[in-house]
Amino acid sequence: MTNSTSTPSGARAGRREWTALGVLMLPLLLVSMDVSVLYFAIPSISADLEPTGTQQLWIFDIYAFVLAGLLMTMGSLGDRIGHRRLLLIGAAAFGTASLAAAYANSAEMLIAARAVLGIGGATLMPSTMALLRTMFTDPGQRAKAIGLWSGVMTAGIALGSVMSGVLVEYFWWGSVFLVNLPAMALLLILGPALLPESRNATPGRFDRLSVPLSMAAVLPVVYGLKEIPSEGWNVRYVVSITVGLLFAALFVHRQRTAASPMIDPALFRGRGFAPSVALNLVSAFGIMGSAYFTTQYLQSVLDKSALEAALWALLPSVPIGAAAPVATALVQKGVNRASVVTAGFAIAAAGFALLAFAGRDSMWLVLASCGVLAVGGVTVMSQIMDLAMGTAPVERAGAASSLMETGAEFGGALGMAVLGSIGTAVYRHDMPASAPDVARETLGGALAVADRVPGLATVAREAFTNGMQGAAIAGAVLLAGAAVLAAVTLRRVELHTPQEAPEPEKVPA
Repeated sequence: MTNSTSTPSGARAGRREWTALGVLMLPLLLVSMDVSVLYFAIPSISADLEPTGTQQLWIFDIYAFVLAGLLMTMGSLGDRIGHRRLLLIGAAAFGTASLAAAYANSAEMLIAARAVLGIGGATLMPSTMALLRTMFTDPGQRAKAIGLWSGVMTAGIALGSVMSGVLVEYFWWGSVFLVNLPAMALLLILGPALLPESRNATPGRFDRLSVPLSMAAVLPVVYGLKEIPSEGWNVRYVVSITVGLLFAALFVHRQRTAASPMIDPALFRGRGFAPSVALNLVSAFGIMGSAYFTTQYLQSVLDKSALEAALWALLPSVPIGAAAPVATALVQKGVNRASVVTAGFAIAAAGFALLAFAGRDSMWLVLASCGVLAVGGVTVMSQIMDLAMGTAPVERAGAASSLMETGAEFGGALGMAVLGSIGTAVYRHDMPASAPDVARETLGGALAVADRVPGLATVAREAFTNGMQGAAIAGAVLLAGAAVLAAVTLRRVELHTPQEAPEPEKVPA
C-alpha cells in the first residue's frame, strides 16, 4: 500500500484534500447534531422505555458531559497515536453506539450507548480539526477550510433538533440514531485512502494522571453551569463548580511540572493562542446564552409547537453559511484579522441589542436578532480557530483543537448559566407575589397552572420577555467588551509562516 502523507508544508492542497475535507465534514455534522438530536425524541423514548426522571436527564445530558470531559484527552492521544487512526477508531465506536442506541430496550442501555457516543464524539471533533491543519498548510486555503468547519459545526446544532422532529414524526425514535450509520461507514471506507496520517514524532510518555484530573476539572464545572439556569444557584451546583475549579488548578499544575504533559504549556507561548481560547469561549457564551431564551420564547411566549419553533429557528442559520467565507475573504484581501474579529463581536453585540427591544409578539425581531448574533459569532469563531491552529505547531494540532473546543463547551454552559440567571431573576421580580410558587419559578410552571389563575399566562409571558430583555442587555455589554478586548489583544499577533511550522511525521498507511 502506498504511503499516506500530509501536504508538504506551505504547498497548496489539491482535489484530494478538498474531497477529504468533504468526508470529514460528515462526522463533524453528526457529532454536533447529536447535542440536540433528542429534543423531539424524548417524549417517544419516555413512552417506550419508561425511564425515571433521573434516567431521562442522563439520557439527554450524558453525551455532552462525556464529550466535554474527554476532549483534551482525545486531542492529546491523537497527537501520539495518529489523528487518522483515532478518527477511524472513533467513527467505528460512534457507528456501533448509534446502532445500540437505536435498538435500546431499556433506559440503562440507552444511557450507556449515549455515553459511548460521547466518547466517539470526543475522538472525532479534535481529530477532524487536526487533520484539517495537516492537509491545508497554505494559510489562505486553511482559513477557507476552517471557515467551512465552523459553519458546519454551528449549523449541526440547529439541524439536530429539526431532523429529530421530522424523523420522529414519520418513523420511530431510534431513527434519529440510525442516520449516523451511512456517514460513519463512508468515513471508514474512504478515510484510509483520502486522509493523511500525522502524529508527534517525539511525544514522550502519555501522562495517565492528567486524564482523571482533566475530567475532574471539566465535568463538575459543566454540570453545575448546565443546572443553574433551571434550578438556580443551589449550594450543590456552586460546590460542584468550586470542586471542578480546584481540580482545574491541580490539572494546570500537573501540566506545568510533568515531564510529558497532556497539554504542553508551550502552546500558550505562541502569539495569539491564549487570546484565541479566551475569545472563542466568549463567542460561545453569547451564542448559547441567547439560544436559552429564544427557543423558550418561540414555544412558550408565542405558543408554537416544538416542531414549529424548531423550523422557525432554522431561519437565523441561513446567513451563517456566508459569514465565515466573507470574513476569510476580508482577511485575505488585507484587512487586519483583529479588525475582523472585533467587527464580529460588535455584530454579535448588535444582535443582543436588537433582542433587548423584543416584546411579547416580536417573532421577526427575535429571529433577526438571532441571525445577526449568529453571523457575528461564526465570524469570530472561524477567524479565532484559524489563528489558534495557525499558531500551534502541527504536531500539537490535536491538543490545540481540543483546548479550543473545551473552551467553547465551557463558554456555552457559562452563557446559559449567567444569562439564564439574569433572566430568571428579572422574571421572578416581575411576577406578582400572589402568583402560585410554581408560577414564580419558571414560565413553564406558570403555563402549567395558568388555567386555574385568570390572566396568569399573560403576566408570566410578559415577565419572561422582560427577563430576556435584561439578559440581552447584559449580553450586549459583554460582547461589546469582548470587541474591545479583541482589538487590543490581537492587534500585533502574527501567525507563523507555513515554512516555520514543523512537518508532521509521515506514517505508512
